[in-house]
Amino acid sequence: MSPVEITVVLLAGLAAGGINAIVGSGSLVTFPVLLAVGFPAVTANVSNTVGLVFGNVSAVWGYRRELRGQGRRIALMAIGTTAGAATGAVLLLVLPDGVFDAVVPLLILLACFLMARRPAPEQTSRALTPGRLAILGGTAYGVGVYGGYFGAAQGVILLAALRLLLPDALQRLNGLKNVLVGVANGVAAVGFVLFAHVAWDAAGLVAAGSIVGAALGARYGRRLPDDVLRAVVVVGGTLVAVVLVVRLVV
Repeated sequence: MSPVEITVVLLAGLAAGGINAIVGSGSLVTFPVLLAVGFPAVTANVSNTVGLVFGNVSAVWGYRRELRGQGRRIALMAIGTTAGAATGAVLLLVLPDGVFDAVVPLLILLACFLMARRPAPEQTSRALTPGRLAILGGTAYGVGVYGGYFGAAQGVILLAALRLLLPDALQRLNGLKNVLVGVANGVAAVGFVLFAHVAWDAAGLVAAGSIVGAALGARYGRRLPDDVLRAVVVVGGTLVAVVLVVRLVV
């Protein structure tokens, strides 16, 4: 890569790290940039995932205070996320490109709708019964599959689901989201390192940028009131869906 391309990829990683810490759609910044500098689609996707894992770790560290007391949730949902991400990574490597392109914007818009509405009181006050825990595990698996295969706005979809299933402040749920997205990306990255071609120069640049970007995103994003954070996620997710629709029809 030329010095200009190196700078552009590094800045894209910086932006993606900050976006992922707050909303969760940073891949839509880094992935097109990697394509633009000449990487094939699968290589760009794989290298992008590997690089953004380091930003995920940075975001989790930034939200460490919000994660206190959530060990049981993390353990339960991380199991489902791990299995789902492994499934999604396999699908990415064996299925043709674009299999789910038409469905993804609809999933993101549904998540935005769920984020925009206020949950009914019974949704935010019910105890974590065995049935509800099973739903959490299944949700973690499903979103993990999505994250391992595609990943765009994975955080938006996951945060919307967590908000409906868990009675807690949105910032604490955002911290949990960052952990689970990091698990999904980490599992997928391990599979890609073992079975796919990683462009390590691109992955390294994305990693360096996303570490700093996620730290900044977590530092300022965690100060947002819940209603403001919810609005940011809805607007950001809607923009992601529009971008994906435009790509699909153009």
